[in-house]
Amino acid sequence: MALGRLPDGDGGDGEGIVAEINITPLTDIFLVLLIIFMITSSAMVESGPKVDLPEAGVTSSETKGIVVTVDQQDGIFVNGTQTPREQLAAGLRQAVEASDVKRVVLQGDKGVQLGDVVYILDEARAAGASEVAIAATRRE
Repeated sequence: MALGRLPDGDGGDGEGIVAEINITPLTDIFLVLLIIFMITSSAMVESGPKVDLPEAGVTSSETKGIVVTVDQQDGIFVNGTQTPREQLAAGLRQAVEASDVKRVVLQGDKGVQLGDVVYILDEARAAGASEVAIAATRRE
């Protein structure tokens, strides 16, 4: 903050005080906070276990929905939270009710059995999902 003395207007010896706020440090703090927020928000997008998705020739991007992930060890994750197989129906129902988009995206490892995929998609439909999708990587 800068302080200075100016003439008081009546020809005196300058008794008036002027205070100016320097906003440069405040701007620096906001920029640093913005950068930290951008880095942490992009890191939060990748939730759940890492899986080796199957390849497909034609894929489309789905930006919203409930993500159900099945890893190589048959662990099931609903939106990044591990869910026991017995509680999958209740977990999916709660996630579908809480979401404004009634889409379930299944991310399954290449080694996941077809029976597990059918079971999860059936539970997603029973939980109230209007759409189901299977995640894949685009083939080169």
